[in-house]
Amino acid sequence: MSAVFALATSLLWGLADFGGGLLTRRFPALTVVVVSQAAAALVLGGIVVGTGGWSEAGPRLWFAVAAGVVGPAAMLCFYRALALGPMGVVSPLATIGVVVPVGVGLVLGERPGPLQYAGIVVAVAGVVLAGGPQLRGAPVQRQAIALTLVAALGFGAVMALIAAASVNVTGLFLALFVQRLCNVVVGGTALAVSVRRGTPALPEGGLLPVWRSLPALAFVGLADVAANGSYALATRYGAVAVAAVLASLYPVVTALAARGVLKERLRMVQAAGAGLALAGSVLLAAG
Repeated sequence: MSAVFALATSLLWGLADFGGGLLTRRFPALTVVVVSQAAAALVLGGIVVGTGGWSEAGPRLWFAVAAGVVGPAAMLCFYRALALGPMGVVSPLATIGVVVPVGVGLVLGERPGPLQYAGIVVAVAGVVLAGGPQLRGAPVQRQAIALTLVAALGFGAVMALIAAASVNVTGLFLALFVQRLCNVVVGGTALAVSVRRGTPALPEGGLLPVWRSLPALAFVGLADVAANGSYALATRYGAVAVAAVLASLYPVVTALAARGVLKERLRMVQAAGAGLALAGSVLLAAG
């Protein structure tokens, strides 16, 4: 069951990243983050009210607050690193954030079996290769590497924090709601600062293009929420280390979505990486 939830996480994160990537071609990245997370917060707020989630409020919610602060900061570092490029280095390098939840699991006493250790190595290698690392070409700026590493650690921290933010499903809805509220506050503050500095927050045409794209923006936010939720469930049914690696297969999903929708051709190294990632997931599930 843990493997199913973790693989669902990778699917949802992959689709969310793909959708977010398409939308950032039309709108500023901060606008996409704030609007998508606000839409998710509205839906989660209704679920929390309907399920009586407020009764689950407690000290664990501070983990959700931390995840809500760290997440947008990591995303902003990631977008900045992508702008500095090259993307073929930045994207796969960001997946090393998986070491954070894996390390947490090991500290808590989890000890994967031999097949699972092999699966972790194979899957992580596959994810990095599936991102299409640029082994040749323009040199990478040190700032891009530094920002990518900060983003990777932030993404990994969010995975660890959201897994610790609740003890049951009702509490999980509340934790995700609190996380999204913090996402909106942090992202909205950054957006306001950006606008004050003269950076436009809206595309040509003003609010109308954003309004027309609201369903797509909401999908990105809700897919991200669902991914966080399924990952938290995955960590409850199985080892954190295994769930974290399986959940980190999302770059493969993004690459395949780009191949199917945008007709982007996979390079040989990407195809090999996708195959390794799938092989690693089989080993992890079998172990």
